[in-house]
Amino acid sequence: VQLVESGGGLVQSGGSLRLSCAASGFTFSAYSMSWYRQGPGKERELVAGISYDGRSTNYVDSVKGRFTISRDNAKNTVYLQMSSLKPEDTAVYYCSVFRLRRYWGQGTQVTVSS
Repeated sequence: VQLVESGGGLVQSGGSLRLSCAASGFTFSAYSMSWYRQGPGKERELVAGISYDGRSTNYVDSVKGRFTISRDNAKNTVYLQMSSLKPEDTAVYYCSVFRLRRYWGQGTQVTVSS
């Protein structure tokens, strides 16, 4: 299993970013996918999840209405569109899949300046 995130960066408060996670080494279309984040001095938290077919999504309350998770099973890629970003969204964002055990990507840094 390999998960490779991209798309992070520095953005001003109120701005937008789209994160991507390219997956390989497993049957991507058969598994739910998730985005987690870990801010400075904080525990890692679940941000959003999406079912194997993309029909069902869930979000942590703090990002509802601002973030959208989606997937393209033809490209083995999951996305996180982030809008109206706030400084408290600053974190390393990780793509994850649970397949017998939980796998993580290397993470991508998102920094939101005020």
